[in-house]
Amino acid sequence: MRDIVIIGSGFSSLSAASYLAKAGNNVTILEKNATLGGRARQFKQDGFTFDMGPTWYWMPDVFEKYFGDFNKKPQDFYQLQKLSPAYQVYFGKSDSITIPDNLNDIYKIFEEEEEGSSKYLKEFLISAKFNYEVAINDLVYKPGESISELINFTTISKVNQFFTSISKTVRKKIKSHKLQQILEFPVLFLGAKPTNTPAFYNFMNYADFGLGTWHPKGGMFEVVKGFVSLATSLGVQIETSQNVEKIVVESGKVKGLQVNSKFIKADIVISGADYHHTETLLDKKYRVYSEKYWLQKTFAPSALLFYVGFNKKLKNVSHHTLFFDTDFDVHAKDIYDKPKWPKEPLFYASFSSITDNSFAPISKEAATFLIPLAPGLVDIPEVREEYFLKIMNRLEQLTGQKLKDDVLFNQSYCVNDFKRDYNSYKGNAYGLANTLFQTAFLRPKIKSKKVKNLFFTGQLTVPGPGVPPAIISGKIVSDMVLRNL
Repeated sequence: MRDIVIIGSGFSSLSAASYLAKAGNNVTILEKNATLGGRARQFKQDGFTFDMGPTWYWMPDVFEKYFGDFNKKPQDFYQLQKLSPAYQVYFGKSDSITIPDNLNDIYKIFEEEEEGSSKYLKEFLISAKFNYEVAINDLVYKPGESISELINFTTISKVNQFFTSISKTVRKKIKSHKLQQILEFPVLFLGAKPTNTPAFYNFMNYADFGLGTWHPKGGMFEVVKGFVSLATSLGVQIETSQNVEKIVVESGKVKGLQVNSKFIKADIVISGADYHHTETLLDKKYRVYSEKYWLQKTFAPSALLFYVGFNKKLKNVSHHTLFFDTDFDVHAKDIYDKPKWPKEPLFYASFSSITDNSFAPISKEAATFLIPLAPGLVDIPEVREEYFLKIMNRLEQLTGQKLKDDVLFNQSYCVNDFKRDYNSYKGNAYGLANTLFQTAFLRPKIKSKKVKNLFFTGQLTVPGPGVPPAIISGKIVSDMVLRNL
């Protein structure tokens, strides 16, 4: 039995911990904050509940596979509801498209918007489903050690899709700007803009339309609790308020951690914390990636979030509502090309209390708003307040209702908070973007090249950002640790 210590309690850490404990190891998770879940924490105020991080439950098969590895099912820990509609997208005042929960109705919506588009969508989704199955079965569970992981008969036949973008593929056949945006938006979950994302990643469209959008009753934090419950049942020890100050290395091998000024012995250390931050816990000679390396990488966005309690139920919105009434290309440039605060940002809102009455008191509404931002922006209270007013004005105008006087409270979360709570590089919210040159073996490695028995997991390594990839990353690192043992 080996003593394995895991830094952080996000999905990748909890996933890795359960696999390693099942294999008979003594596993301890050390969480810096007072609550568990990493970015998937929960915030409560005045009878309102908010998921602080992820609010979308996509790719349910990944969760089923994970729990299935322990002879469990998701419903052993939380209850799922398929959302109907899946989500709504606003393009202007009283101008929105609502995406149904089944393909036949989605085809009808497309055809109503653009004649002939449903035929293309069917072809597109056949390709997307094929790519999804290739990704899940052949690619995403690979450790990212070499290009050979990507090469087989199936992937070679699809190699051209890695050298054209989602955006080019969609816009070749779809002329409606609204439908273009609906088909391009799922890759935003990968942290990159559609013009820089390989067409192969259209498998996210199958995750969207084919597998559907789900809601765990009680919110995403119920999923965290399920992961914690499984881990502790396998013997994993979890400790909160544990600030890791240094990774102790002797003769190139991990010896343990300095935590809250005390030494904790470890045969193996896995970090589910920010990769860049974790390497700063090492003496410089043991760091694999330089500051120059990180500066050259394309990071997924940060975010300005607002957790808002309304004193009434809202009209003309869905559980998930996207506001694409401004120019996405301009906003994307403000994130990726010339980083600055966007003048007219797109934004997203989750009104979970529409579906789940546990999120808000009776006759009230809980809302989470998210504006994607370039990481590293100057974050001050006055700017946060300015952007809250921007989206409130837009929300009122687009949905045709007065709301500002019904705001009971507004709690914001932005770049400085991501840095403080998660030691996040430049305050990014999602990790490294999945661009062509930051995919698979081109991402930071799971296993340290300089320190024996030091490993990494999570959104800065393979397979990438998002909750399902984090769960998979935990599986990958556990397999690698067990092989090394």
